[in-house]
Amino acid sequence: MNTIVIFILKVVAAILFVAIYIVFPDTKENTVLLQAIKGGNTFLIPSIILSIIRFTVISLYNARHANKNVRGNFVLAINRVTSMVNAVLLVIAIMVGLGINPIEFVTSLTIVAMAIAVLFRDYITNLLSGLFIMFSDQLSVGDRIKVGDYKGRIMDINFANIVLQNEEDDIVMVPNNLVFTQAIVNLSAHRSQLFTIKFELPLSVASDIKTLEKEIIPILTNHPNIDQSHTPKLIVQEVGKDYVKYKFELYATTSSNRLHRDIENEILREILLFEHDRIKSS
Repeated sequence: MNTIVIFILKVVAAILFVAIYIVFPDTKENTVLLQAIKGGNTFLIPSIILSIIRFTVISLYNARHANKNVRGNFVLAINRVTSMVNAVLLVIAIMVGLGINPIEFVTSLTIVAMAIAVLFRDYITNLLSGLFIMFSDQLSVGDRIKVGDYKGRIMDINFANIVLQNEEDDIVMVPNNLVFTQAIVNLSAHRSQLFTIKFELPLSVASDIKTLEKEIIPILTNHPNIDQSHTPKLIVQEVGKDYVKYKFELYATTSSNRLHRDIENEILREILLFEHDRIKSS
């Protein structure tokens, strides 16, 4: 549901609760209804104020950075914090609606709260780590990162983990704590025109690599989206029992990831045709 519609519904509900309390004096004598109204407004009024603050802060932030290439997740962080505070307000409102004093309830559960904090220590540290990540400009949704053994594009950041989509299109949940305990590489922070195309050929086909170079290099040197000031390089990465792994090092005309992928797909199709022809002729 649209946030504006939700905001309007909250305002209408708060006004309705106040109107019932003022227009119907008998409400004060109805304990259940009175507690329900108090509980409702305990959530609605602070939530409305919080929504106004959220909208104002985001509007000022967007206006200030309208002409800047801003990285980071400030808006995402504000939305996450707002959702968390609303959840806390809802719990307090339910307590008030049931006639429970929230302060006395929390005080009476101090020891239990400490035990819960110990039990959920990992989740709490993940939550705090998530807040640090969201309010920083080191990582952003859409960045390609490598953290520990995981590599992929950030699809979302929440209080528990970073949601990555790896090169096999699998969704990987990386705990936020790993960002602070493992070495992390942001592959999108400083975009480069240099990129690599990796491929593997059977040993029988790899022996005819000179022919491959003769067929592929002219395509690379005449490609409109490849920087011709740098000579394409074909590098042997690994020689196995029945295969050879290669990679091309190329410089594109821009640092666009999409352009890099398009060039890579085009070159890999040519390599597949080369491999097919050699296997067919053998």
